[in-house]
Amino acid sequence: MSTRTFRITVRGSFDGLTEAQRAELLADAAQHDILHAKFTPEGDLTYDLAARPSFTFRFLAGGEAEEDILDATAHAELAAEGWLTERGYGFKRLTSRAQDLTLAPQSKRQRQAAARGEA
Repeated sequence: MSTRTFRITVRGSFDGLTEAQRAELLADAAQHDILHAKFTPEGDLTYDLAARPSFTFRFLAGGEAEEDILDATAHAELAAEGWLTERGYGFKRLTSRAQDLTLAPQSKRQRQAAARGEA
């Protein structure tokens, strides 16, 4: 059972796309719009290729210990690379950031709910 929740963001840029690949990505752009972004275990891809060649994958993972965030981040990076490579999309400058939500500050409403025992 997971006790920690991690949000992992993997960013990069498409590189060396063919005209066919670019057309394919542009055709699917509505499915990958930032307005529909969410963190999922499988990873959610967003991009706006018409504006810039960058993309973002958002992953949701869990772990037992604070150190598990390192493995979760490595897994997210490999999953993003795998998705891109499987489709033949070139990429560069892959970076990642991870956040342990159990360490994130709580809002006033969350603190009040916890005090009432509703957490």
